[in-house]
Amino acid sequence: MAQKIFDDIQHHLNDIFQYMDVPEDVRSRLSVPKLALSVSIPVRMDDGRLEIFKGYRVQYDDTIGPYKGGIRFHPGVNMDEVTALSFWMTIKTAVVGLPYGGAKGGVKVNAKALSRMELERLSRGYIRHIADVIGPSRDIPAPDLYTNATVMGWMADEYAQIQRRQVPDVITGKPVRLHGSQGRESATGRGALYTLLQWAERRGMKPSATTVAVQGFGNAGYHFARLAREAGFKIVAVSDSSGAIHTRKGIDPDRIMYFKRQRSSMHEMMYADGAICDLDDPSCVTLSNAELLELDVDVLALAALENQITIENAPRVRAKHIIELANGPVTSEADTLLFERGIPVLPDVLCNAGGVTVSYFEWVQNRSGYYWSAEEIYDRLKQMMEPQANQVFAMAEHREIPLRTAAYVHALHRIAGAISERGTREYFNGKERV
Repeated sequence: MAQKIFDDIQHHLNDIFQYMDVPEDVRSRLSVPKLALSVSIPVRMDDGRLEIFKGYRVQYDDTIGPYKGGIRFHPGVNMDEVTALSFWMTIKTAVVGLPYGGAKGGVKVNAKALSRMELERLSRGYIRHIADVIGPSRDIPAPDLYTNATVMGWMADEYAQIQRRQVPDVITGKPVRLHGSQGRESATGRGALYTLLQWAERRGMKPSATTVAVQGFGNAGYHFARLAREAGFKIVAVSDSSGAIHTRKGIDPDRIMYFKRQRSSMHEMMYADGAICDLDDPSCVTLSNAELLELDVDVLALAALENQITIENAPRVRAKHIIELANGPVTSEADTLLFERGIPVLPDVLCNAGGVTVSYFEWVQNRSGYYWSAEEIYDRLKQMMEPQANQVFAMAEHREIPLRTAAYVHALHRIAGAISERGTREYFNGKERV
């Protein structure tokens, strides 16, 4: 499946180049990553045995700036998946105008099965294996799926021990007390909300009259749902890996998170003390994740994993608008079908860029030694996200193309310009003026 993801990306990229006049050098440069590293990480487990974990770091492109991208701990991690994710990061940083390239890393592991000490050993071992290819001006990792601020703190500390000096700007997403940034935890969800609010304004959608279903209730999905509810949107369904809850009366995301932290399944939450749903609410039901994707809602927020909407289930999607918080939740074939059906998809490379944007703020603060308040972070994030979102929306409307295509064109113009400034075939064979 992971190889299919990257093949899907390359197919989509070829289609996008049809809307652009770029040198062949640009197509060649972006067809493959610059570096793909595979490592084997030995970890001493709590019971004394030695276990070997496969780890990866892919650096796709650094034309605009140093590589940037998260590290995920997941059983499905492999080289092809990490390569695809590193490409998306290359596009994402360019979409919002950050001075970064794209990278991604990961370890093939079920992090939930590890003790805290085993997790620390694995985190530090991973950094020891990739320390030679990362650095504050070369490649700056960050958290991703099943990694968090604590893991980033361990990784930054391990790198500092290797370098024998403090290097806080080598990794972002760290705990605030370990040179992290205010606002990082909610950044992905908050950036997605800023994007949705701009879209809603252009479409004349009133938040109070807009229903939202959220697939995926991890960090991004929770904060998006919480902030969207605060902005007036009506959250009518949420899901995690155990299933979904749906009610037309609306759901309080904070209450869902309270029960989720007690390790309850969605079905158990409905009947817990302080119930998620009112006893007199007949519309409150549990659903499967597949059923949530087919709900009749105004906005479907995809905050789980890749390949959630495919050519098979896209014909049954009834949401009027889709917003991607996860990476690659809609396949290119499904994206085309949804566009033909008049269902706009606000793409991941724009909507979930809030996380990397606040990571950029953390990097800037680490390098300067001057730190901003949460309110300053939120304001700076808004100033970064809103203009770029509106440029993408305007291009899509003007050219009558899908939003994803517009976002890619927007990003690729920046990357192509930087590649061209270094010289292309046309320059070196004398056909381009100096």
